[in-house]
Amino acid sequence: MATLHSCSFSSLHSLPSVTVKYSRAQPRILRFHCRCSSDNKEDYLLDAPVLVGDGFSFSGGKYSDDPSPADEWFNKGKFVKAYPVSGTGEKAKDPIFGLTMGGSSQASSDLFRWFCVESGSSNNSSILLFHGLPSQAYSYRKVLPILENNYRTIALDWLGFGFSDKPQPKYGFDYTLDEYVASLESVINALTDKKVTLVVQGYFSPIAIKYASNHQEKLNGLILLNPPLTINHAKLPSSLSVLSNFLLGEIFCQDPLRASDKTLLSCGPYQIKEDVAMVYRRPYLTSGSAGFALNAISKAMKKQLKRYVEDTRAILMDNNWSVQTTVCWGQRDRWLSFDGVEDFCKESKHRLVELPMSGHHVQEDNGEGLGQLIAGIVGKRSSL
Repeated sequence: MATLHSCSFSSLHSLPSVTVKYSRAQPRILRFHCRCSSDNKEDYLLDAPVLVGDGFSFSGGKYSDDPSPADEWFNKGKFVKAYPVSGTGEKAKDPIFGLTMGGSSQASSDLFRWFCVESGSSNNSSILLFHGLPSQAYSYRKVLPILENNYRTIALDWLGFGFSDKPQPKYGFDYTLDEYVASLESVINALTDKKVTLVVQGYFSPIAIKYASNHQEKLNGLILLNPPLTINHAKLPSSLSVLSNFLLGEIFCQDPLRASDKTLLSCGPYQIKEDVAMVYRRPYLTSGSAGFALNAISKAMKKQLKRYVEDTRAILMDNNWSVQTTVCWGQRDRWLSFDGVEDFCKESKHRLVELPMSGHHVQEDNGEGLGQLIAGIVGKRSSL
C-alpha cells in the first residue's frame, strides 16, 4: 500500500527583497462514502476525514462537521448584480444527457450576480482586485486588511468562479474573452461612478487591459500581476490547456484536485494549507457548474489568447496610453517565462517590480507583502 502524504500550505510572512527596474507510488484505490443532505437536495456531504489524491490530504471544511473557511469567507461578502443575461431564458440542460441542470448552472433572470468582499470606507479611493485563472477572490484575503485603512478595496470573483454566477455555457454567457471585457465594464459601473485602480492577475490581465483601452478616464492606475506580455505567453501551459480538451478536459474540470489543486500548485512554489485548499475546491464539489465554466473559459483562452496578448502589447506600447501602469512579476512563475518581460517594460516605459520569491499567483505567495506594495504604488500616485 502506498504511503499517504499530506500537504501543508504556509505563506511567506515577510516581503522578500524587491527589485524595482525601469519603470513513485503504487496505484491507490480511493473509497468515497457519500450521503445526501436531508435539508437541501442540491447540497451533499462527503464523509471522508481523509481523501487520498496525488499526495494531498483532504479533510475538514464544508464536507465535515468542522467550521468551514469557505463559509466564513462567504459571510464576509455580498453580491453585486451586473451585466445583462443574454439568450432566450431557456433552462440550461446537461450537454451530454439533455437533462435540466440544477439551480447553480442556471443564469439569473436579469443580471448576473458577482460575489465580492469589500473592506475600507466607501469615502476612500477604490481599488478593485481581480484574480487569475483558475482562482478566486479569496486569493486576496491577506491583501484586503493591509489596504482597508486608507482605501475602499473590493476583491471580486469573475463570472464562473468562486461564489459568482456560473451559468451553463450557451445559456446566457459563453465565457468568451470579449464577453468578459463587456461584463467587466458593467460590474465596475455597478460598483462606483468614480475612478478606480485595477489590480489584475495572470491570464485575466489582457481582459482588463482591453477594457482600460476604451475607458482610460475611469482609471487612476493599473497594476498587473504576472500578466502574459510576450508572444511566448500566448500559449496556455499544459496544466491549463488540458482542461480545454474534448471529453478529457470536461472530466478533469469536474475533479477538484485537478481543477484547483493541480493547477494552483503547478504554477509556482506554493505550499497551501488544507483549509485554504478546501475553499478553492468547494465550487467543484458542490456543483458541476464550476467545472463546466472552467472548461468553457479554458477553451476560449486557448482560442483567443494569442489575439489578446497581441492587443495587450499594442495597447501598452501606444503613445496614447495614459494610464499609469505597473507590472509586478513573481520570478518563480512556472507558467510564464520572465524572458522578454524586462525588455518590454523598458520599451513601453512601464514600471517593473520583480518579486524573487513569488510565483505566478503573487497574492497567494505573499499577500501581506503584495498589499504593502500596492499601497505604496497607489499612495505615490495620490501624492503626485
